[in-house]
Formats: sequence, structure tokens, C-alpha cells
Amino acid sequence: MLENRVCCFYDVLSTHDIESARRREDSSSQCHNRYILSSELQYNFMEFTVLGWPPEAPTLRLDYRSFAYAGKFVLSSVGKAVLRTEDSSEIFTSPEAHAHVDANESDRGQSMHADANTNHPTESDPYDHSVLAALSFSADRTDDTTLCYRYVSVRSDKRGSGLGPHLAASLTPHAVDRGYDRLRIAVNNPFAYEAMYRAGFAWTGRETGIAELVLERPAEIPATTTYEQYQSGLTEYRKRDYDDPESTFLANRQETDPPALHTAVNSTQ
Repeated sequence: MLENRVCCFYDVLSTHDIESARRREDSSSQCHNRYILSSELQYNFMEFTVLGWPPEAPTLRLDYRSFAYAGKFVLSSVGKAVLRTEDSSEIFTSPEAHAHVDANESDRGQSMHADANTNHPTESDPYDHSVLAALSFSADRTDDTTLCYRYVSVRSDKRGSGLGPHLAASLTPHAVDRGYDRLRIAVNNPFAYEAMYRAGFAWTGRETGIAELVLERPAEIPATTTYEQYQSGLTEYRKRDYDDPESTFLANRQETDPPALHTAVNSTQ
């Protein structure tokens, strides 16, 4: 059992996007070539920023109505990176935003009144509305050369657009610069599993004590993987009693190769 619990995110992938990116290898026993998704990210207004590294990273206030695990990003003990926008048409607040929210979410007591004309936190609205996706991370507790992705959260209206994999991939060169040689994440659903494969991770064959699948990659390059390795992770999810949309997602990925890689987003740092 791994000591470090690493959580996943909800960013359901587009079936059309996945289908268009598939490429079958002649031999399933050979390592699958990790090829780059050729289509460009549709959000030209988006930028990647590393807000800070642990143990003294700045806090990040995300609207719990739009982001899963929003309260986890308030902690200063974990590093944080974001995809954000300055495009006013993409900045909004919505009390009806659908999100998977922790029952103990600490942000529930905050004001629900927001100034729609600004993305900057204010006393009446403490949330940063410029953020489209956020990632928290910290070093492995037993191996300081391994960086663990803790939480990845995509704004509710942007799930399915590939922001999660782009964000995860964008942090990798910065991790190398900080001296990390390996990246790790544990995922608890097949959507996150697929998304992290798009970010260059591959299943290790290990699970955490709470049945999360552990994926890793070298920090400098995407992991090499095989058809069998990719499918074996999906098989673990198929053993579980999922309803839709997970069951349909898994059925549609029978006998398919690992998905195409998503590229990193240009950094402002």
C-alpha cells in the first residue's frame, strides 16, 4: 500500500476526440508509441502558471460551486499550478454550477455574491474566477525525487475539453527544473485514468489501499506503455460495479490502444 494518497479529477473526455486520436499497432506486444494529438487546444486565450512550490505555496481560492475539491487548494503546504484566462467572456460565476463537492467543503461559508466584471478576489467574493483548471502537488514522503500530483480539478463547464491532461503535461518541464525525475498520480475512476494516459502517464500495476490505480511517468519524457498494460488498468475498473457513464466509457474502450498525448500549454514563467 502506498503511503501517499493521491486523488484524481473529473474531466470526462470527448468520445469523438478519443476516437479521432486512436492508432492501432501491428503487434500488441510491442511498446506503444506515444504520439502527439495534432489538433490545437481550442482555448487560445489560456495560459499556464505555476503559482508556487511547497512547502510555502500561496493559497488559491476556487469557487466550490464550479470546482471539485476546491477546499484542497487553500492549503499552503502543497504546490499549485493553473490554467487561467483573462478573456472576460470565459470568466463567470454561477451558483448553479455543477460540481462534485466534499461534504466538509470549507468554502461553503464564504459569500456567494460575485462581481462578474472582475476575476480578482475581493472581500465579498474571495474566489479567483480566471482559473479554468487547477493542479496541486507535493513531493513523495519517502522519495524526494518523485513529485506526486495530489488533486486536479477542472471548472465544471470545461470538463470534457481536455484541460486536465494539458495542465498535467504543462507542469512536467517545471518539475524537471526543480530536480524531480519521476511523477506519480493515483486515480479512482476510468475517466481520470484515460486523461492521465493523455498526459504521458502509464499504469504501474499497483493500487493504493483505497483501490486507486497508481500511474507514473518520467519527468522528462512520457512513459512508454503497451496495449496490454493500458487495457489491464481498464480491466481493473471493469471488475467494479459501475453504472453509466463509466460502464459505457469502459465498453467503448475494449481492444483500443492508449490515447494520443496532449501537449503542454505555454507558461507565463
